[in-house]
Amino acid sequence: MPAIIKTPAEIDKMRVAGRLAAEVLEMIGPHVQPGVTTDELDALCHDYIVNTQQAIPAPLNYRGFPKSICTSVNQQVCHGIPANKRLKSGDIINIDITVIKDGYHGDTSQMFFVGDVQPHATRLCQLTYQALWQGIRKVRPGATLGDIGHSIQHFVESNHCSVVREYCGHGIGRDFHEEPQVVHYGKPGDGLVLEAGMCFTIEPMVNLGKRHVKLLKDGWTVITKDGRLSAQYEHSILVTEQGYEILTLRRDEQPDGPL
Repeated sequence: MPAIIKTPAEIDKMRVAGRLAAEVLEMIGPHVQPGVTTDELDALCHDYIVNTQQAIPAPLNYRGFPKSICTSVNQQVCHGIPANKRLKSGDIINIDITVIKDGYHGDTSQMFFVGDVQPHATRLCQLTYQALWQGIRKVRPGATLGDIGHSIQHFVESNHCSVVREYCGHGIGRDFHEEPQVVHYGKPGDGLVLEAGMCFTIEPMVNLGKRHVKLLKDGWTVITKDGRLSAQYEHSILVTEQGYEILTLRRDEQPDGPL
């Protein structure tokens, strides 16, 4: 199937859903402290989405996923399931939020530091955030998905880290996962040509060690094969006539990203 071009009315709904997803991350940040469990973070997010935002947490029961958010700690790459294990000082954690409002999805994720984090972990997260923006800045009508993937891959590998290839970004809208698939590696000029009205996520997963990953027996949690740290950031992006609009921008972010 081709990528779905959103109508102006659909884009308005995407903006609302994206803003709500960003607000969940803003809400949960102060609660990410040593001693808290990821189950407790999940409960806080669930309550906020359902009762404050009057929205739906998209991950809950999606293909059998048992929780309302994904929490991926340290060597967990993505799709970590909240549980009763307590966070400790020095951990890094990705919290992945997807909200459904009026039938449309907003999808975003962010890394958080738990207590005092080692410099190599801080650097990995900063590098991953910068890699996300390397990709975002390539978005405009006439560019290709290969342009996005190449810019991320080149930046990450030139900084001696690696890009996960088995998991990728995706189209988003009325469905959680739509066409196209947005991989975070590739060659300039390859792949789908972008058009105004397309909406998709960019969500690079960057490993401190090698790129190889494995899926745990729970059928969801993905970890690095070498046990080294992984980080991820994600935004939902609209292709505009002039370039891009970030639908999930948080209040602490600049529309053009870090300098």
